[in-house]
Amino acid sequence: MTAPGFPPDSTALREAVIATARALPERGLTRGTSGNVSVRTSNGLLITPSGIPYAALTVDLIVAMDLDGGYRGDTLPSSEWRMHLDIYLAKPEAGAVVHCHSPRATALSCLRRGIPAFHYMVALAGGDRIDCAAYATFGTRALSEAMLAALGARNACLLANHGQIACGASLAKALSIAEGVEELSDQYLSALSVGEPTVLDAAEMAEILRKFRSYGRQPDDLDPDAGPAFELPVRRD
Repeated sequence: MTAPGFPPDSTALREAVIATARALPERGLTRGTSGNVSVRTSNGLLITPSGIPYAALTVDLIVAMDLDGGYRGDTLPSSEWRMHLDIYLAKPEAGAVVHCHSPRATALSCLRRGIPAFHYMVALAGGDRIDCAAYATFGTRALSEAMLAALGARNACLLANHGQIACGASLAKALSIAEGVEELSDQYLSALSVGEPTVLDAAEMAEILRKFRSYGRQPDDLDPDAGPAFELPVRRD
């Protein structure tokens, strides 16, 4: 079902939003109806509706919005629609957004602590750390502004006393980053329970970020300027 006045978007894209939303509780990233998922369209976005359980979602309940914050139909978009919209406006490379209240990231956000480079995998968020945004009430413009400040050029951040948000080129990538942030939060909290972990220095993280430009890719997809992320084995033909 396509809302009047919006460009057509495929049923498959709406189904992908639903599948990603349902993956949140399945992967332990949220409970109940907390959290939300969106994907960019040709001139706007598709986003999960407000207050409807993920199991009950159908393609006609996924809300189409334009880039001016307008929507059509009888179903309200998620109360956090502004964060999603503002990411798309600020980051042309962002194709999808996942926001969730994953347990360990939320616990860390309640300490109002970001995640430093205690482990090189913080680079998955596109920088040498993952910041925690200043606190603001959910669903407000102030929260969206705080989120953008914490994101900077990166693609994930914590939201103080709230949870986390991640974006990526696709729904799969945004979900993967959200999972990575939760795992890092768990590891960081575990390390903090024993003491203050050692943080990798700026020079090492710069090298890690260079390697991440080709990390996880096959030879045909390697960034020629970055080179391989690790020493390649010798190919025997």
